[in-house]
Amino acid sequence: MISEPELDGAWESERPAEVAQDDAAVPAPGPVRPWRWVAAAVVATSALWAGGLYAFGEPSAAAPEVRYAVTDDLCGQFKAPALAGALDGFKVSAPQEGGRDPALDWAACSHEGHDAAGAGGYAVSAMVELHRKSDPAPEFALGSQYERLFGGDVEWEEMPGLGEQALVRSPGGGDGLQLRVRDGGAVFVFEVMFFGRPDEETDPGATLPGLPDRETLTAAAVEDARALMAALRKG
Repeated sequence: MISEPELDGAWESERPAEVAQDDAAVPAPGPVRPWRWVAAAVVATSALWAGGLYAFGEPSAAAPEVRYAVTDDLCGQFKAPALAGALDGFKVSAPQEGGRDPALDWAACSHEGHDAAGAGGYAVSAMVELHRKSDPAPEFALGSQYERLFGGDVEWEEMPGLGEQALVRSPGGGDGLQLRVRDGGAVFVFEVMFFGRPDEETDPGATLPGLPDRETLTAAAVEDARALMAALRKG
């Protein structure tokens, strides 16, 4: 128990003078390191979080509704006739069975071809992800890591009337197209890429066949996306 002299500061006058001088020689403490404040904040936050869990129980997010199923041969459902018609057809198809996991099922398919003059090639791909544990909605607009690293600063545009949310863009402002669709726990990604076309600067005499404009590619991609979603929908 603290005595009355200690409360009113009377004990200061009874301390030896040399002790008081030693105290005076000790430099004042420096500024508190920022990490100490961070550590204190973490401890306080952890305590509040633990108290909240104790009082209300651990929160759990509802699993997203998955209304689709994937197959080992996605190319069997993704024929992409609209995109094939907008281009010059496909020469090669490559299904990829993907993977199956309690948290995520996925599969992919790609079709490749080249224009009639053989001046360049193109690829059309589709990927389906079925998120069973976590809702993909919060991060959907960010795209994949690959898209964030190499997709440049081109912003996604909303595409109404397709799934719960659909976004489209031309990566890097080029001739290709990316279409992403989210419906419940399902995410569909479609991409059209062009490659191997001659450069007008290095080959001025090359005849470059015209490419479909963005409106044509977008309309074809949306049509093929609807068809794939209908083919994979359960029930």
